[in-house]
Amino acid sequence: MTSLVVVPNALAVLTLVAVVALAVGVVWLERSLRRSRQHTEALLAAAASDADALREQLAGLELRLRSQATAVETRERVPVAVVDDREYLITDLGKDRGPRVPARVVPAPQFADILLRESVIKTAALAAGLRRALAPEVRNRIRFEMKREVKRSRKERKLMLRAARRDWESRQRAEVTP
Repeated sequence: MTSLVVVPNALAVLTLVAVVALAVGVVWLERSLRRSRQHTEALLAAAASDADALREQLAGLELRLRSQATAVETRERVPVAVVDDREYLITDLGKDRGPRVPARVVPAPQFADILLRESVIKTAALAAGLRRALAPEVRNRIRFEMKREVKRSRKERKLMLRAARRDWESRQRAEVTP
C-alpha cells in the first residue's frame, strides 16, 4: 500500500460542483439581503417622512384647539337658561278677557248634519279598526303568540317546581342527618 490517497474522479467532480453551487448560493443570498436592506431603508425613510407629516398635522390641530379654547374662555358667558321665580298662568280659564264675542249660532238642520257626519266618521273608523283586528291573519298571529306564551309559562312553572322540590328535599335530608 502506498501513502497516496486515491479519490475517485466522480467524487472530486461532485465536490467541485457542490463548492461552486455553494458559492453561487452565497452570492445570491448576499444580493437578496442587499435588496431587502435597501427596501427596508426606503420604507423607514417613508415612515419617517409620514411621521413628520403627522407631527406637523397634530401640532396644527393642537394650535387650533388651543385657540378655540382661549376664544371660548375669553368670550362672555351667556346663560343657557334663566331661572325665573315668577309664577305664570298658562290658561285664562275663569278670567274675564273683555267683551265676549257670542258663538256663531248654527241652524238646527245644519247642527244635526254636523253631528251625524262626525258620528258616522267615528263609527266608520271603529268598524275599520275592528275589521282589521278581527282579520284571520291577526287572529292566527294572536293564537300563535298565546300558544308560545303558554308554553313558556308552563316551562317556567316546571323549572320553579323542580327547584322548589329540590330545595324541599335538601331540607328534609338536612333534618334527617344529625
